[in-house]
Amino acid sequence: MLLNAVFVIVGLLLLAAGAEGLVRGAGGVALRFGVAPLVVGLTIVALGTGSPEFVLSVQAAASGNGGLALGNVLGSNISNIALVLGLAALVRPLAVQARLIRREVPVMIGVTFLVAALMWDGGLGRLDGAVLLAGAVLYVAFAYVGARRGDVPVVAAEFDAALERERSLRVEVLLVVVGLGALLLGATVLLRGAVGLASALGVSEVVVGLTVIAVGTSLPELATSVSAARRGQADVAFGNAIGSNVINILAVLGAAALVRPLATSGLRPLDVAVFLASAVLVLPLMARGSVLNRWEGGALVAGYALYIVSLAA
Repeated sequence: MLLNAVFVIVGLLLLAAGAEGLVRGAGGVALRFGVAPLVVGLTIVALGTGSPEFVLSVQAAASGNGGLALGNVLGSNISNIALVLGLAALVRPLAVQARLIRREVPVMIGVTFLVAALMWDGGLGRLDGAVLLAGAVLYVAFAYVGARRGDVPVVAAEFDAALERERSLRVEVLLVVVGLGALLLGATVLLRGAVGLASALGVSEVVVGLTVIAVGTSLPELATSVSAARRGQADVAFGNAIGSNVINILAVLGAAALVRPLATSGLRPLDVAVFLASAVLVLPLMARGSVLNRWEGGALVAGYALYIVSLAA
């Protein structure tokens, strides 16, 4: 079991490092070719921070470990709202100003309920995967066009300040290549460790995916959102978490189901309920002037801790 735990830790570190390299490299290349920082932040960064979930889930589905892929996505989405945004709000209350991000919250809620409806028959088939992937293309196009139209100057300034652009093009391309390599290697190592850990602990792959793997693959979102909150860039923190959740459902689950149909037999009704509730809760929490304050952040983190305890029970 110790060796499997080491595989999991090493795999998670490689995934986090790979996502960081991919985001920095791809974001820098896009900025160099004149793409607006707001566009980069709402599309490329969201795709990059969701890359660990994508690579791991597709590999898991291809190797017949669909429970791990499904648990990873649902657990990551729960983690992105309850843990990532909760901790970010504890660092500094999040006052969201971007109109586009506020419009994306209903989109996140909609796709969350869509995938729950698709899973109602006991799984996600290849047709379901194709529908979700088509939705991913439309979503990225929507985010790109919306960001191109601009937002209030202070929001554009937040995204501008959050992105680095001091490297040469050669270094940025190298970051992309190395990042992709680290993601592929990390997913392979993590998958081996996670399957072994589930067997050693006598729990289902879904449970491992919902807990250790979900939190681990959410590390890029956590680092980005907490860092942005500390610098007062609430729109960056919030946009990162919401965008990643939409990408996880549409692109990650879509690609995984297209590779191999995913059965939902390992999920509890409580897991699906928490998955749905974590998305819906964002609206009332931000009802007062689009602000997520510290006590609400603390409540989200506490609720997440209770959910993890329920999985261990």
